[in-house]
Amino acid sequence: MCGLFASVGLPVTPERIDMVAHRGPDGRGWQEYQSPAGPVALGHRRLAIIDVSDAGLQPMADASGRYHLVFNGEIYNYIELREELRARGEVFVSESDSEVLLRCYMLWGADCLPRLRGMFAFLIWDDRDKVLFAARDRYGIKPLYLAALPGGVAFASEIKQLLDLPGGVRRINLARAHDFLSGGMSDHTAETLFQGIRQLRGGECCTVPARGPGASEPRIMRWHTVAMPVLGEIDERAAAERFRDLLADSVRLHLRADVPVGSCLSGGLDSSSIVCLMAAMLPPDAPGLHTVSACYAEKAVDEKPFMDTVVAKTGAQAHFIFPRAEDVFQRASDITWHQDEPFGSTSIFAQWCVFEAARAAGVKVMLDGQGADELLAGYHSFFPIYLAELARSARLLTLAQTIGARHEMHGQGYGGQLLRLAFSLAPDRIKGLARRTHRGQVQHGWLSSQALAELDRQPTALETAAASLGLAPPRDIASLCLVMAHASNLPMLLHWEDRNSMAHGIEARVPFLDPPLADFALALGNRHKLVGADTKRVLRRAMADILPREVSERRDKLGFATPEAVWLRGPLRGLVEDGVERTLKVLPGLLDAAGTRRFAADMLDGRAPVDFTLWRIVSLGLWAERFQVSQG
Repeated sequence: MCGLFASVGLPVTPERIDMVAHRGPDGRGWQEYQSPAGPVALGHRRLAIIDVSDAGLQPMADASGRYHLVFNGEIYNYIELREELRARGEVFVSESDSEVLLRCYMLWGADCLPRLRGMFAFLIWDDRDKVLFAARDRYGIKPLYLAALPGGVAFASEIKQLLDLPGGVRRINLARAHDFLSGGMSDHTAETLFQGIRQLRGGECCTVPARGPGASEPRIMRWHTVAMPVLGEIDERAAAERFRDLLADSVRLHLRADVPVGSCLSGGLDSSSIVCLMAAMLPPDAPGLHTVSACYAEKAVDEKPFMDTVVAKTGAQAHFIFPRAEDVFQRASDITWHQDEPFGSTSIFAQWCVFEAARAAGVKVMLDGQGADELLAGYHSFFPIYLAELARSARLLTLAQTIGARHEMHGQGYGGQLLRLAFSLAPDRIKGLARRTHRGQVQHGWLSSQALAELDRQPTALETAAASLGLAPPRDIASLCLVMAHASNLPMLLHWEDRNSMAHGIEARVPFLDPPLADFALALGNRHKLVGADTKRVLRRAMADILPREVSERRDKLGFATPEAVWLRGPLRGLVEDGVERTLKVLPGLLDAAGTRRFAADMLDGRAPVDFTLWRIVSLGLWAERFQVSQG
């Protein structure tokens, strides 16, 4: 895991890579080259994980001096690829996956990308043909941003590295700010909240020719097609066995490292599955398995009893932390600086604390369960679209049984389920009218300002996410899984995890996103995901003999929650009120001020339930203030 920077045609200094020294405390590299388009720069900050010797320092050049690589991430199948290349006569001078990646590109060009099992963002300068090549892994686990400016093009691991380049501005992207505020969505398009700065999306690559005066416009291509994988009919037992084998193989690959490896443990199905598999695979002479978990005194969100059962089963060396409300605002500005954009809830603060504790424990690589919920319909928000799917197909008995099971197992009232079902079945025009009526009457029209009112009539953030990858709005479980994994929810979660882990010099790995496993999971039909009130059915069956029974039979879903309502209405109330006022001050006219104040007061006074919207309003102001962002 590392930090990258590259530019063509721009006057830059090594300051651009030193801004992200936290991403790579183990090494620093900076090289400049000449091209007809002007100066070319490559910068690298190294976090040494595989082959920690100086042989892995970057920029890394081939023996001829033609190709120069800077790379962030891991290629987990680098050993197998290296053996394939050796059979072709290639000779290696290091044990690093970076050298394997460089040789793969030299041999196959962009066609090497589908062969890679890993997480990656990398840039290669071809000094003979004067072309810069950039690529990002298929799920966008590792970040890569770009800014095309009048004088040239620049790429970076974090947005802050691209700010204040010649011709750049610090101006808010109103459309993306609206999506964040109204739907809690970010990273769901190529755009960022900064005008003029975009990201390469997961599964994209890019070339920038530098053969003539001025860098050419970046040519962005999709190397990984976002489409539903095809899988023939498979019964529950065979699906569970295949899923377990693929997950075990992924965890095995994700354990490849020359430094201590641990795991985030929430006590849920996903992280517990990874920890139990890790414990069975680590060799006897390996350092002890460390887990880090966030716990709370509030029993409604505390998962420590489930964590304890996993720790007891695996013998892991457990580290329990207790994030404190009084630290939320003390850390919020620094977390915002590392995140580069506003973040959606106080759970991001709790995740920050987990990685901080992992660093204190001396763990340099942490495996996490991100991706399982999106691939396997693990969120309770999947149920409305599933119920609508049952209604449209006239599977009325299954519909009634599912509503009853959710009432019995999850405490979901019949009336609320039927209301959400009716909304899901309503025409889009009615849905839009209902949303606007809700915001006007219940939410006091806080988004009805002149700046945002017209945007409020545009497609929802989820619809925008789907359209950005050429996908139709999701209408069933399969299509919703595809959109959430590639376009909406997961890219946002991966952004937060990357920045929080790298802020502490830790590499976060996500085994559920190994391509063979992820493709299999996406291709599975509904009956392997939602059955009655069960979510992630195939994972439960696959891990039934490996997980503690208390975990495999869990039916609640907390989603790495904090006691946000208790915190915001209690010890943080004054700071939240100040935060709302800060947002109204630093971004004047963006929100309807009177409506925003009434909306916040309803939540804080208990007239309306606290949801993540309140924190998003505060977070947007923190971001605008920290990065000195303007509206116009």
